[in-house]
Amino acid sequence: MFPLTVLVTVCALLALVAVTFVIGSSTGRHSVMDTAWGAGIAVAGVASFLASTGHGVPARRWPLAIAAVLWGVRLAWHVAARARGAGEDPRYSELLARAPGNRNWYAMHTVYLPQLLILWVACLPLAAGMTTSAATGPVTVIGGVVWLGGFVFEVVGDWQLARFRADPANKGQLMDRGLWRYTRHPNYFGDACMWWGLFCLSYGSPVQLVTVVSPLLMTFVLTRGTGQRMTDRRMAGSRPGFAAYAARTSGFIPLPPRRQRAGN
Repeated sequence: MFPLTVLVTVCALLALVAVTFVIGSSTGRHSVMDTAWGAGIAVAGVASFLASTGHGVPARRWPLAIAAVLWGVRLAWHVAARARGAGEDPRYSELLARAPGNRNWYAMHTVYLPQLLILWVACLPLAAGMTTSAATGPVTVIGGVVWLGGFVFEVVGDWQLARFRADPANKGQLMDRGLWRYTRHPNYFGDACMWWGLFCLSYGSPVQLVTVVSPLLMTFVLTRGTGQRMTDRRMAGSRPGFAAYAARTSGFIPLPPRRQRAGN
């Protein structure tokens, strides 16, 4: 049942990305794929749940489906609201400026297809968890707690940043309050926790250890790929005082601020 569930899920994700590509090409804003990423988590959760009907353990299937839908819908809504009224994301503009020919087709194989592949791999624990017949246990509970903790951390971090940006007095300033005092990227840390929580929530037997590629891949993307590293590089070039903020604040895992040496 696992292969069929994976197939149905990837077909659903492919359909979502195809529609997103059409929207991006017609509007000239390929950053719409960022919104589709969140929607893709929800789509994968629903598709894997429906495709595996009659299999698996309800006590694991329902939490997985609810977690995926809640996470995906919240993330898609947040990204869409943040991008409303804005033009193309600078990251995508910079990337597509290198297109040797048609920008849309260049976007297809540099933006849409890579993200489709990553999203499919990231969501493999959903299909595995939906179809395993193993009983739930301590790992399932731990997974649920880690996922919920990550969800709350990301939501609170995003809310604090949105409030900070909404105040005109903070224009051009660095957000270093609330959760942002303990990590430069509360949203990325919370996201990583959710991927690890989802893996543990789905885990039922040793054969599923292969799906640990999901949280490992996403942790790499969030820390060394398009997440922390890229954002820090962009902030260093556009925000005065970022060097001092980075010196005292953990880059990823929340930690107490480091003390500054005298004269710094």
